[in-house]
Amino acid sequence: MESLLNLIRDWLAGSGLTLADAGIAATGLGVGLLLILAWLGNLVAKRVILSAVTSIVKYTRFQWDDALLKSGVFTRLSHLAPAMVINAFGDDVLGTSPEVLNGVNAAVTIYLTFILISVFFAILDAIQAITESRHDSGNIPIKGFFQAVKLIATLLGLIMVLATILNKSPLYLLSGLGALTAVLLLVFRDAILGFVAGIMISVNNMVRVGDWIEMPKAGADGDVIDVSLTTVKVQNWDKTITTIPTYNLISDSFKNWRGMAEAGGRRIKRSLFLDVQSIRFADEELVERWGKIDLLKDYLKQKREEIEEANKERGTDLAILGNGRRITNVGTFRAYCVAYLKAHPQIHQEMTFLVRQLAPTEHGLPLEIYVFSKDTVWANYEAIQADIFDHMLAVIGEFDLRIYQQPSGRDVQSALAQVADRK
Repeated sequence: MESLLNLIRDWLAGSGLTLADAGIAATGLGVGLLLILAWLGNLVAKRVILSAVTSIVKYTRFQWDDALLKSGVFTRLSHLAPAMVINAFGDDVLGTSPEVLNGVNAAVTIYLTFILISVFFAILDAIQAITESRHDSGNIPIKGFFQAVKLIATLLGLIMVLATILNKSPLYLLSGLGALTAVLLLVFRDAILGFVAGIMISVNNMVRVGDWIEMPKAGADGDVIDVSLTTVKVQNWDKTITTIPTYNLISDSFKNWRGMAEAGGRRIKRSLFLDVQSIRFADEELVERWGKIDLLKDYLKQKREEIEEANKERGTDLAILGNGRRITNVGTFRAYCVAYLKAHPQIHQEMTFLVRQLAPTEHGLPLEIYVFSKDTVWANYEAIQADIFDHMLAVIGEFDLRIYQQPSGRDVQSALAQVADRK
């Protein structure tokens, strides 16, 4: 090719052009010819080689080659063909013009740097896709790690480009980065903090994609959908997206509901506030009526035998209301709640199970139900909880108990009307 360009230069010089003009024209023609060859090399790489590789990958049983194909590794590798053509024929075409040759070589080096970085990014994307497809990688925020590696590769690539443009050694530029450390720390502060936070999150297994977290300070209450180098995205229950800086998960507090999901039970903790004025001892008629309730038959039988034996041993005079042990309506209702929840198919019997009285307040006597539902899905959990308390509120009248409720406007009107009628 070099001899061909020399012939063209000599022919142009013989046609009346000066030797310098003939050299410039021959060089321009050589550059054009070199670009055409580079384009043809790219075309062959994409139409022939890439098509053949794609066909081979589709017929193999391996998953890693499919991931490489999908991430565009082979497509980006095909862009190396023009650079290879220019490197192969550049000296022959432009050897007579050292300045032009140096410029073309610098451009090729920059081009190769960007192509190799893009290929490296595609390989990382393929590795990330393969890793995320594995079931044992759910607790590792691998996206942040890959983004950190990409950031480092980008910085190294920029150093290579600057070294090529300035015609300096990359080591020379790297040595100068020490003076820019403070500036780099300021510019990449979020990335550095996010990378450190990603490592801490991974080591401590704090957050995974799919976890339900609550972070009131950030207005986040929903499922984690993405953990990246600098941010964590949470899809709230109203379908809005809250973006939280990754480092905030280390510096601030948040609640992760993963333990609830893994335990297989979701806590029900709610109180019924009983009017203390409705609490009393049960007479025989009331006890007989309760004895017809299936859930209370065994309890009442055992309780009556226990109380009769205790009173008989003490010789208690039961004619006086305050003497001896007696059955109360609130105690029997508590036993009913226990029996009802024990028989409930959606209540976890092996987890914490309490029906307890709390200290009386100005709103009455709190009877707290503290159990766990078997279904942890939010909608199902709320339905189970509502059904339980629907039943409790409806049946409480059978025990001559009342739920405490602050007087409403209608209650005040009724009281005033009664006072007016008496007058």
